[in-house]
Amino acid sequence: MDDVDRIVAAWSHEVPELDVSPLHVLSRVNRLARHLDFTRRDAFAAHGLDGWEFDVLAALRRGGPPYELSPGQLIQQTLSTSGTMTNRIDRLAARGLVERLPDPRDRRAVRVRLLPEGRDIVVAALADLLAAEKLILAGLSREERATVAGLLRRIVQPFETNDS
Repeated sequence: MDDVDRIVAAWSHEVPELDVSPLHVLSRVNRLARHLDFTRRDAFAAHGLDGWEFDVLAALRRGGPPYELSPGQLIQQTLSTSGTMTNRIDRLAARGLVERLPDPRDRRAVRVRLLPEGRDIVVAALADLLAAEKLILAGLSREERATVAGLLRRIVQPFETNDS
């Protein structure tokens, strides 16, 4: 029995007319998300990054050479707003992790390019994050991980903006 079991039992006792069974899954997901937030924060902080910095740098790095995206693509991939992204790009550029370049196809537009220091720092932070996340999942077999991933995909899918 864990904390969620105790919470569900208490709610079941207090409001027996309500079906509190979703709490068995979603309260655990919520608690896990909090633990993952702490793990991510620590992995990124070890490299002098905030979570949002990692997200932007990671989006650029995942794109492959030449590690460039438009601000609009970064907004879409990091689920942020235009004003927020402008500020984020400015801050990352000031740190020497990214640079703005004119878009060769549209002189009014810009591209954001990941610089070598940005590439190095995001890969190092990712390596630390993956090591920590492997420890979190160490109690599950490969098959169990695949099962959990598939089930979570089905839960998350209706909230996703695209099917890819």
